[in-house]
Amino acid sequence: MASLSRQPPKLDIQSDRVVATGCWRTDMLSSGKKAYSIAASIQGLRDKNTVEWDLTQVEALDYTGAQLLWNGWLRSLPQNLKSTPEQNRLFSRLASAGDLTRPTEVSQINIREAIKEVPLSFVQKVIRFDHLLGQLTLDFFRFLGAPQQGPWREISANIYHAGAQALGIIAIVGFLIGVVLSYLSAQQLHMFGGDIFLVDLLGVSVVRELGPLLAAILIAGRSGSSMTAQIGVMRVTEELDAMQVMGMSHGFKLVLPKVLAMAITMPMLIVWTDIVALVGGAFAGKMSIGLSMAYFFSALPDSVPIANFWIGLGKGIVFGVIIAIIACFYGLRIRPNTESLGQGTTKSVVTSITAVIFADAVFAIALQGVGF
Repeated sequence: MASLSRQPPKLDIQSDRVVATGCWRTDMLSSGKKAYSIAASIQGLRDKNTVEWDLTQVEALDYTGAQLLWNGWLRSLPQNLKSTPEQNRLFSRLASAGDLTRPTEVSQINIREAIKEVPLSFVQKVIRFDHLLGQLTLDFFRFLGAPQQGPWREISANIYHAGAQALGIIAIVGFLIGVVLSYLSAQQLHMFGGDIFLVDLLGVSVVRELGPLLAAILIAGRSGSSMTAQIGVMRVTEELDAMQVMGMSHGFKLVLPKVLAMAITMPMLIVWTDIVALVGGAFAGKMSIGLSMAYFFSALPDSVPIANFWIGLGKGIVFGVIIAIIACFYGLRIRPNTESLGQGTTKSVVTSITAVIFADAVFAIALQGVGF
């Protein structure tokens, strides 16, 4: 009932003295008209240095009321001010906070400083990524030394989420890519009487290049982003801090299981992508130029050397490790806020896809004489 008896904020303006009375709190200043009227009165007096301000009769003063007075005084205390110690503490905190207004323009010096910080930020990322790789190497040898104590449950869970749950979308996309590639290639080959070479074209391109690359891009967008978001949410909810307090290693419980799971899952997903893409290509060849599906699959082993199949599986292991490491790296760098979570997930997907395409180009140059 005491709050009901409080008087609204008021300024008693005299010739050379201003007395503030009432309750200067947020609930009493919530009316925009009231706050605007008081602010206008204060601004009308701020140029009179001889005015004495008396705040000792104020019933209650919080940060809202203090900020209203502080802004009216142009962020400096009047020369003649009577106030209580508690009020002085509020004004001292406002003074230490500085000017909170947003700058209206960016100076040239700030731009230069931002440009100078770019190389430093890149170097910091390289150092942190190097630390992550070093910790991952130590955790891997720890796992090899005592496999019975390894994070098998986390590994199996990541295999299920990144592998089994991705079979559907990979099958759809792989089948459609096989259909599109077969239709476009079959029409051109049919013009020159090279229908039988459709098997060679689809077999080598899918098994060696398109299968691994397509599966890696889909997994980077699906599972890589999921891994980054999972670790990022753990950062936001302070689960990572709790693990550290409990003595649980982030690398051994989070990073290592994801890397091993992706290294195991990606080759199997690539085989699955190859199968559905070749089925789609054989189906399209049957529909477009009448090439028998039985002939397609019987001629496939002779048209595609087995080395291409092993190259595709090797790419899968490398691509899986790359996606998992990048996903964990950006996940661990997320700050405890939702904006950073979204930015980290986006950077993870873009970086993973770029790294996968770069690695595929390296494979193509290094193994250009193998499998043909």
